[in-house]
Amino acid sequence: MIEGLKTYGSDKIVDELKDLKNPIFICTIATTETSKIPGLTGAGATPELTKYTPAGDAELILEGEVKCMKDIPQTVIGEVVTPTPSMITKGSLALCDCPVMVLDAGSEIKAQTDVFDISDGKHGMDIRTGKAVEDSEELFEKGYSLGEILSEKHGYIVVGESLPAGTTTALGVLVGLGYDAKGKVSGCMNTNPHEMKNELVDEGLKNAGIVPSKDNNPFDVVNAVGDPMLPAVAGLIMGSSVPVVLAGGTQLTAACAIVKALDDEFDFSNTCLATTSFVVKDETANILDIISQIDDITVNAVNPNFEISKVEGLKNYTKGYIKEGAGAGGAMFLALLLGNDINSIRESIEDACS
Repeated sequence: MIEGLKTYGSDKIVDELKDLKNPIFICTIATTETSKIPGLTGAGATPELTKYTPAGDAELILEGEVKCMKDIPQTVIGEVVTPTPSMITKGSLALCDCPVMVLDAGSEIKAQTDVFDISDGKHGMDIRTGKAVEDSEELFEKGYSLGEILSEKHGYIVVGESLPAGTTTALGVLVGLGYDAKGKVSGCMNTNPHEMKNELVDEGLKNAGIVPSKDNNPFDVVNAVGDPMLPAVAGLIMGSSVPVVLAGGTQLTAACAIVKALDDEFDFSNTCLATTSFVVKDETANILDIISQIDDITVNAVNPNFEISKVEGLKNYTKGYIKEGAGAGGAMFLALLLGNDINSIRESIEDACS
């Protein structure tokens, strides 16, 4: 038993991961025009500025500073600045002696740091059009090849994401593939605009001429109402011959749904989710129900005890704000696997925020 970690499902993969060496952490970034819809997401000071958030997260994680814009992406709640999840990721990774990589699957604003770019200069569109992603199959294939390559050098892969409004595009994929996901995806605000998300998804599916069904081609669904990150991560899962830890919440359940649609017999025993306790405890969502509909996939939730943090803004995570992003939960999980205790992880996160 690891203090600060609660596992929903089998402990087997956690025990196996602790014995493996040389992991790699990947943050997959992308943007969509969907995130610019007012009232949908709080992952940016304004809807228009959400296009900078993934690039800023990438720069923070790799460089320790934001270069693509003047200020660090942040959320002000009342008068308190709430640190971006990438600060949690950075603080956690400071304790992990492992390589860190940023995968650009389709960001409008390019990070001014060393990233592996598979986007061909494209980013995601507005899902209401029913034409959200130009070629999700190509992104899947590139992710698959990357999974194959990384498996040759690393004992396991931890892959997270930074994509504003990603729970909405994830909802689109889940619903399009026939899952009962409406009202169950999380969000970065303390209120969850489910009705708005549902309407956007329904409009996109209607305009694409897609009727929700588990028989749908997943690439057709992603092209209609998804985002560039999801097929890239799904490809990485299927291309990897080593365990894959999905560092995120309800967004990455949609990547699992894509895998399941491509191969109904896919063995998920070497795949698990690692997120924050704030996602699992989110009363406006239900990640455990969504993942249980897909397959028997373990969910690991890390509780960093932010309620006792000396950084006031981190306490907002315990009040339903932000919750997850930029692989934060998975980065804390990785730090735990590598032998760090939860108090040391929280203190390192606090140092990163100062």
